[in-house]
Amino acid sequence: MTALESPVEIKSNSGKLGVLMPGLGAVSTTFIAGALAIKAGASSPIGSFTQMGTIRLGKRNENREVSVNDFVPLAKVDDLVFGGWDIFEDDCYEAAIKAGVLDKELLDQIKPELSSIKPMKAVFDKNFVKKLDGTYIKSVKGHRNSIEALRQDIREFKKTNNLDRAVMIWCGSTEVYQDPSDPIYNSLDKFEEALDSDSPLIAPSVLYAYSAIMEGVSYANGAPNLSVDFPALYELSIREKIPIAGKDFKTGQTLMKTILAPGFKARRIGIDGWFSTNILGNRDGEVLDDPESFKTKEVSKLGVLEQILEPEKYPELYGDLYHKVRINYYPPRGDNKEGWDNIDIKGWLGYPMQIKVDFLCRDSILAAPIVLDLALFLDLAQRAGMYGIQEWLSFYFKSPMCKPDLYPIHDLFSQKAKLENTLRHLMGETIITHLGLDYYYEEE
Repeated sequence: MTALESPVEIKSNSGKLGVLMPGLGAVSTTFIAGALAIKAGASSPIGSFTQMGTIRLGKRNENREVSVNDFVPLAKVDDLVFGGWDIFEDDCYEAAIKAGVLDKELLDQIKPELSSIKPMKAVFDKNFVKKLDGTYIKSVKGHRNSIEALRQDIREFKKTNNLDRAVMIWCGSTEVYQDPSDPIYNSLDKFEEALDSDSPLIAPSVLYAYSAIMEGVSYANGAPNLSVDFPALYELSIREKIPIAGKDFKTGQTLMKTILAPGFKARRIGIDGWFSTNILGNRDGEVLDDPESFKTKEVSKLGVLEQILEPEKYPELYGDLYHKVRINYYPPRGDNKEGWDNIDIKGWLGYPMQIKVDFLCRDSILAAPIVLDLALFLDLAQRAGMYGIQEWLSFYFKSPMCKPDLYPIHDLFSQKAKLENTLRHLMGETIITHLGLDYYYEEE
């Protein structure tokens, strides 16, 4: 893979863009309903960087600041076509009503469009999501047959909707933990053999990712599942020249950690302990009530502070940090997750202090604009000839994917700078480093 020359030749964004989502539950239906409401002028895309963000170009004294969607040739929200799979037969209107995230009054305004979006039968294995009993499931057996069925679904979706381009965003449940060090994930040859032998280690989300890549569809993983985050599928995405990204949408509590922790570290404020607990009542909360699925989520959430704070470099400040994460299923709360954080910090001369955070958030409301931005940016990446891991999209993920010989960047502000500089590079604009000495020292 060679570096992209700046500016990059980007193919046209004309025509419709398909957005395929495994899992038409709370997140997907909130995203779809929101996009339809935005199309109808009934609401605003709050939380979406592509729709409401701006980007600075050139020097500060040039006063060049433009909106993101005017700067880069993104697909338009009006040009999105939605589809997906689910283990339940409800159409998107029925699923959105059951999810209970959006008001019925808003959903009724777009009921005809929502009701017309019906799920395709899902590839599902209860061994990987033990708390759910799906009824709308493909009858095919074996990994290769499942992949062919999914690929046929993608082809039919594109043909029916007259689409040349599509992206896939995993919005399904958290699967049980899979050890990424297993040999079947280490190379594409070993992985293909595992597919042929119907290895029980291969989860449904991996089959969706493989199918997407083989159909020329870029893929992002919104859950902490292994999915596409292992060497065999890195290799496949490079061979097929398809962008991939992940993993685990950064919402709620982890979003707050990646905002607060960089500030503590920048000021060299010590941290002795960070205790985090959540209550959540939607389908995601029910799935995470299973210890094996929770382990997958726990691994994703625990890695954030260690990378940001670097305790091995700063043992006096963070060497004894106790970091604990809990998620509790509490049905009365529905999608309105509440996250509590107790942070024990220390300052000058080691004197202790505390910070308490109580974030009463709406999980799917925070995730929906992420789905929109990822769909548009993945499509941009593919039209720009980018492929393999899209680390510049780390801004959107709890556990960002990167090359195996690199460490991930979790700091939200560093992630945003990387995203913006990638857009500048694509469009032939100067990369901004914030050095700024030229404002104060005249050139000789």
